Amino acid sequence: MNTQVSEAPTIAQGGSFMRDSKQSRVKHVPAGSGAAYWGPGELMTFVATGEETGGAFFLAEICVTPGGGTPPHIHHREDESFQLLEGQLTVNVGGHTMTASPGDFVYLPRGIAHSFKNNGEEKVRALVLTTPAGLEGFFAEVFELATDRTAVPPAPSRELIARAMAAGPKYGLELLPPE
Repeated sequence: MNTQVSEAPTIAQGGSFMRDSKQSRVKHVPAGSGAAYWGPGELMTFVATGEETGGAFFLAEICVTPGGGTPPHIHHREDESFQLLEGQLTVNVGGHTMTASPGDFVYLPRGIAHSFKNNGEEKVRALVLTTPAGLEGFFAEVFELATDRTAVPPAPSRELIARAMAAGPKYGLELLPPE
């Protein structure tokens, strides 16, 4: 009988556990850690990047302030999923509008126009998963690094919009006119 024995994980920097092989990593991300960026009305914290998942996925936590959200756009390379943790998020997808509440899951396949907005009076907190990974490069390039995670998100500036328009095609992201 042929059996394989895995080596025990070793502790790496930042509380992560990693096996010796780059392809079988175990990762622990303490709450409040991970790179954080300010987007239009939201704070995005990277939980797991493509570099850490072998390109399989990118996972982020977003906190969207009332009135915050994304303009219409299309992902041409990845599927996007949301798991709502707090608040209500209005999602427009393919000409339909839905409201996602805590515990709800929303799957948005690549190639379909969508946007989301916090139309409520409390913050929205959600986990966002993109598969495969790669879109995190767009956020790191376009969004502002959040040095104070308790600050109010900045309003979208002309500079942020210009960076987004320039970087979008590089990441297979098509930004559409506002609805």
